[in-house]
Amino acid sequence: MPVPTLNGQRVVVIGGSSGIGFAVAEAALAEGATVVIGSSREANVQAAAARLGAGASGSAVNVREEASVQAFLEGGGSFDHLVFTAGDWAGNPAPGAIADLDFATADASLTVRFWGALMAIKHAIPRISATGSITLTDGVRAHRPAKGSPLSTAFGGAIEHLTLGLAVDLAPVRVNAVCPGVILTEVWSTVPEERLRRMTERLPLPRPGDPAEVAQAYIYLMRGGYTTGQVLVVDGGFMLI
Repeated sequence: MPVPTLNGQRVVVIGGSSGIGFAVAEAALAEGATVVIGSSREANVQAAAARLGAGASGSAVNVREEASVQAFLEGGGSFDHLVFTAGDWAGNPAPGAIADLDFATADASLTVRFWGALMAIKHAIPRISATGSITLTDGVRAHRPAKGSPLSTAFGGAIEHLTLGLAVDLAPVRVNAVCPGVILTEVWSTVPEERLRRMTERLPLPRPGDPAEVAQAYIYLMRGGYTTGQVLVVDGGFMLI
């Protein structure tokens, strides 16, 4: 059997203008795919597409609004793989006691990462190849809860259980997820180096990860034609300590 490749395939990356999504788009292009990226700001999308170069295009999409998601996917035609890395870091549930929980704020935290992903999947289904794939994104807090942050664990777990259910429901389209640890994306640019060191010094691989490293998990899940319903953890060994 020939070695699986993305050569000649079409990959849509929502969240592809920066961070892990940009690294996935870059890696897919290196495999010979063409890439369509989407993110919330048109200027950022066009700047990222220019950086990616030949084979890349994109447009703005607001994953908080179903009409915007529908228009984005309808405008892109058919494709082979959907990758969803979009995240609203400002909307993350703040650490604190459940007794102080603001439910409106907590509900907003699901808008991009859960409902946005589901909107994208809904409108991708008529356009995605039967031999294609969908890859979602959560984080290691789904498995390693932190004091004061049970919602982050619950919301990450929701993505993983959605992955399991959709892998059955949408077969033969394959559905998987990637669970990154501390990855040095733009989100971490304001975090002091000393804090990053403390966060990672006890890991078996004692450093933050690079987006290009975690991108390889997405590439495998797109190429891995016999892999579905799985979560690939890329965390430097965080879950071992």
